[in-house]
Amino acid sequence: MKIPQHVAIILDGNGRWAKSKGMPRNYGHTVGAKNVETVCRAADELGIKYLTLYAFSTENWNRPQSEVEALMKLLESYLKNCIKTAEKNHMRVRIIGDISRLDEKFQNSIRKLEEASASNPGLNLTIAINYGSRDEIVRAVKKLSKDVLDGKVSVDDVNEAEITKRLDTWDIPDPDLLIRTSGEQRLSNYLLWQLAYSEFYFTDVPWPDFHKKELELAIEAYNKRDRRFGGVKEKEEE
Repeated sequence: MKIPQHVAIILDGNGRWAKSKGMPRNYGHTVGAKNVETVCRAADELGIKYLTLYAFSTENWNRPQSEVEALMKLLESYLKNCIKTAEKNHMRVRIIGDISRLDEKFQNSIRKLEEASASNPGLNLTIAINYGSRDEIVRAVKKLSKDVLDGKVSVDDVNEAEITKRLDTWDIPDPDLLIRTSGEQRLSNYLLWQLAYSEFYFTDVPWPDFHKKELELAIEAYNKRDRRFGGVKEKEEE
């Protein structure tokens, strides 16, 4: 079975999962956060090299204030604990998104985690926090525009590669496979540039219940597709 090099996941369904069990939404987020290590371990065992997770979007600020505050505390707590987790599992962890909106304590936690795990040789885990793909592209275009104005780049040299170099994901390959849990079938402003040639897999399983078996099912579906640059067709049945 061919294993995708890079898998991106939209972690969806925490709140609905909790509601189905008669629990508050924040309980679902807590269980969902714990599931991250489970899926990271499964991805590493399967031979996936890069895993990118959508943890908090630029649109998530519009949720009820109490839920946003709880999510921020949960994410900050997770990142602190993630230093030990990354060391134990030999993971390199990076954060993408505009972290300038996060408080200074949170930003310091991010820097410490990235520095502590920078040389780890295992799974490359990227976590998107205060991330929105349109915002990312706008930031990249601003960087490129400044470089043009400063004479570092000629207008004639502006191309896809120059934009890609200024994206948050500039140093990792584009995803081969996107997975979204809990039944929704949309991208929700996630990695729009990077997913141009990715395979999509949607499952009704909510994120807290998404474990190794579900990841294997997604990879099996990925393997049924014949990937070609410029187009994709289903493999013909033998």
